[in-house]
Amino acid sequence: MPTSPILIDRTLLDHASRLAADSPRRRRNINFHTADGDACHRLLNAIEPGSYVPPHRHLDPAKDETFVVLRGAFGLVTFADDGTITATAELRPNGPTLGATVPHGTFHTLLALEAGSVFLEAKAGPYLPLTEAERAPWAPAEGDAGASAYLAGLARMFR
Repeated sequence: MPTSPILIDRTLLDHASRLAADSPRRRRNINFHTADGDACHRLLNAIEPGSYVPPHRHLDPAKDETFVVLRGAFGLVTFADDGTITATAELRPNGPTLGATVPHGTFHTLLALEAGSVFLEAKAGPYLPLTEAERAPWAPAEGDAGASAYLAGLARMFR
């Protein structure tokens, strides 16, 4: 267990972005919680343009997610249960909207709009893989043939 503070500085953000850029999925977490079973998860989430985070939701009432952008820009998209887009927001550290809290049960996705984009995320633990009921049945899964085109369509909303 660390005995001194972990500083969230430009060096750490640069490191997270390098890890994301080098990752086949174009994203990478740096966790501040010590284990997947911890009650509170706090992490940096570095995502590069072109990374597809499939729309999903968290059904557990304790699993609201909070995002605060530290660098770069993200597009947040929320959806109705049938896949209809219900809201979009551009999140930037120096913009009018710095972050968001997404309530449990809400289908959502985030996409990086700029290289080097990083946000701080907080949510309840423990980590559990998404269930089928939490995956959006109307959106392509990560790695599916239509995922790139679907992501490009979402990205066009933020140009």
